[in-house]
Amino acid sequence: MAYRFLSSRVVPSSNRLSRRFIFIFTISLSFTYLCYSILFCSGTIMTNQRLEEHRCVHLKTIGSKKLLQKSHYCTITAKTRVISEGAAGLVANLTGNQSKHQKTQIDHKQVNNTNSPKYGNKKLPNALIVGVKKGGTRAVLEFIRIHPDVRALGTEPHFFDRNYDKGLDWYRSLMPRTLDSQITIEKTPSYFVTRETPRRISNMSRETKLIVVVRNPVTRAISDYTQTLSKKPDIPSFEDLAFKNRSEGIVDTSWNAIRIGMYILHLENWLQYFRLSQIHFVSGERLITDPAGELGRVQDFLGLKRIITDKHFYFNRTKGFPCLKKPESSSQPRCLGKSKGRTHVQIDQEVIEQLREFYRPFNVKFYEMVGHDFRWD
Repeated sequence: MAYRFLSSRVVPSSNRLSRRFIFIFTISLSFTYLCYSILFCSGTIMTNQRLEEHRCVHLKTIGSKKLLQKSHYCTITAKTRVISEGAAGLVANLTGNQSKHQKTQIDHKQVNNTNSPKYGNKKLPNALIVGVKKGGTRAVLEFIRIHPDVRALGTEPHFFDRNYDKGLDWYRSLMPRTLDSQITIEKTPSYFVTRETPRRISNMSRETKLIVVVRNPVTRAISDYTQTLSKKPDIPSFEDLAFKNRSEGIVDTSWNAIRIGMYILHLENWLQYFRLSQIHFVSGERLITDPAGELGRVQDFLGLKRIITDKHFYFNRTKGFPCLKKPESSSQPRCLGKSKGRTHVQIDQEVIEQLREFYRPFNVKFYEMVGHDFRWD
């Protein structure tokens, strides 16, 4: 049409050269029109693709990974993927920070609602099991620590007799974490017979509660010797260590196994720094025959509700000692180690009678001091 129009109006039909020119011009015009049309369509397609890519990036940033994989229009270049992944990372970080904030809030709630050892603060002990060796201190510690309001240090720190120069901060660092409603306890049986210990504990706190587990001093001495013999089989006999002169009945009070059982001498040292009402005496014998009764009195002394009762114990006939019944968190009952309830070495009955005579005046004074007859004679 453009050709006819131009050929009829611009040039005469007889001029072939003019016709060619017009034809070429028409073709060029048509080609130009076609190019512009192609470019226009291409721009529209590219614009739409950018919009689709934007939708893909947007979907990516909100974490719709599954949606991206199923979308037919999400053909994204490497550069676009980097941008979208960076945006997703930013959202993840923000989400992570929010999660951490929520976790912190949860942790604060847990601090107020759990007895887990990772919560609370490390504090100096409110109570100490200070003695005596081979009296039953380990049993008292293991039994009392099942109380939910008690947190106890399992090992013996020997702070007040061997490690005092390390300072109270070091001592506190050893303690388990406790909540405000809980008390902290540690035990070191040698404290009772170490002369400097009462003064040092008093310097830490004059209100510290003290637990002393006492036992028939003769039986205690034999148990002490039996333990030492298991570690050093070449030591002298019990009789040789216990007496300076057995025929005259002169007991060697310098031997630690004998001296520990002279309870009244050690107690007098403690009473220079603490009131008698701050010291509770546990009977080692009754701890075996009536563990719930003895632990009931310990709970009263510590100001705790009586939670540990008969239902927590059973008597192990093999060991000759009470054990804790199987807790819910364990498949086995909890008994003390093999060193507890160990069979004592056989001692001549005459030696035992001589030692009973030796300890009798000390025992009588001890009964009078504490207001209780332990019936060791």
